[in-house]
Amino acid sequence: MAANGKTQSQRIHDRLGHPVIDSDGHWREFEPIAMDYLREAAGAKVVERWNSRVRALGEGDFAKMSAQERLDRRASQPAWWGMPVKNTLDVATSFLPRLMHERLPEMGLDFAILYPTHCQLFAPYVGDEELRRAGCYAFNQYAIDTWKDYADRATPIGAIPMHTPEEAIAELEHCKAIGIKAVALGSLIRRSIPEAERRGVSRRYACWLDVLGIDSLYDYDPVWRKCEELGYPATFHSAASNFGLRNSISNFVYNHIGHFAEAGDAVAKALFIGGVTRRFPRLRFAFLEGGVAWGCSLLASLVSHWEKRNGVAIHELDPRQTDREGLRALFAEYGGGAFSERFAEFQQMMIEGGMGKAAPAQLDDFAAARIERKSDIRDLFVPNFFFGCESDDPTVTYAFAPANPFGAKLNAILSSDISHFDVPDMTEVLEEAWELVEECGLSEADFAAFTFGNAARLWASQNREFFKGTAVEKEVRDYLANT
Repeated sequence: MAANGKTQSQRIHDRLGHPVIDSDGHWREFEPIAMDYLREAAGAKVVERWNSRVRALGEGDFAKMSAQERLDRRASQPAWWGMPVKNTLDVATSFLPRLMHERLPEMGLDFAILYPTHCQLFAPYVGDEELRRAGCYAFNQYAIDTWKDYADRATPIGAIPMHTPEEAIAELEHCKAIGIKAVALGSLIRRSIPEAERRGVSRRYACWLDVLGIDSLYDYDPVWRKCEELGYPATFHSAASNFGLRNSISNFVYNHIGHFAEAGDAVAKALFIGGVTRRFPRLRFAFLEGGVAWGCSLLASLVSHWEKRNGVAIHELDPRQTDREGLRALFAEYGGGAFSERFAEFQQMMIEGGMGKAAPAQLDDFAAARIERKSDIRDLFVPNFFFGCESDDPTVTYAFAPANPFGAKLNAILSSDISHFDVPDMTEVLEEAWELVEECGLSEADFAAFTFGNAARLWASQNREFFKGTAVEKEVRDYLANT
């Protein structure tokens, strides 16, 4: 709340000695105008199809179903009442760039990278190729036009479809041409299962999710190369709700908790194991809104799995290493009876039949990443991955915990999520984040990394001019010169 003309967030900001960069705020598209852009880009019939098909995929289709239909289809409960509507000023701020620009200092924010909420956010995931590509093209143009007068304090992302590398590259080039400085790439692309298709089962009920870095339908290296060429970090704001074990037909919270983390984990794991960070060591990847706890767990799991299953250690698990006669003797001595009498049957079933016949031709699961020592994992993971964390997330402290492998500090970045239900008062963003210092033991140096330094390194990593002309240009330039 404001006091003496300043919010608590502003008073905290005044004592910091460094700017605050929000790497994942949100704005809300004013869809009457957004549809004008789609109409101009693709025509009235495409707008009609968008309104009839795309809107039906969300709450509209679900709302029309009876309880029995929801049960029969296993239709997941979608988001509902997602805006803090009681706070009229914040509702207006979500939609009005001039008001957002004016109020960012009240939130304790000097600069914000803004992700969309509605049509632009969902456009990369539309199954219909014409609608998907037209939507991304039109809404990206709408975003840059909407925010062009406020570039000193905010910049909108461009949404990139990833169903094929060709469409991704085309939209990346379009974003560069119209002046968009940051992009969000689609991921967890729903693909049809050929056998299910042959049996007449719709992709809605039988699909697999393409995680881009491993076992993909396409080679996405040209996309990562294009990101480097155009100066874009590859960021993901993908959802995993309504998939797998987050598929309640009645409870949104059940579906929502942890889904961003699951989406980030799936893609980051694929990028690492698939060798993308090895082939593109200078490209930076960011995973928004899922926190950093999963990143700490993933790093530790990669290290522990490599220790047990690297290209050398894996041969210790080869069934041919078993001393069959020694094992037979132990079964006879300590088991007797059926254990001894049926040992040959056991050997055929468990050792010969069930432990090794499914082994792949490449036994080293880390071969694509070319991991030769544990420190390679650190070197290809820690600098390359960034993790968007909301201001009220106490697990941000995990990023800076000495328990991380190699004592690594992971790249947590402030991601406010303003304009969504979990930020009921925008002026409390920095105030809530500061509780990490006051209540959770985060050092002020680590807080500076979380709210400024890590974001500066992420967004300037591919484009040193990213912050040129912004309110934080000098501070970022000085910081990068000394790191």
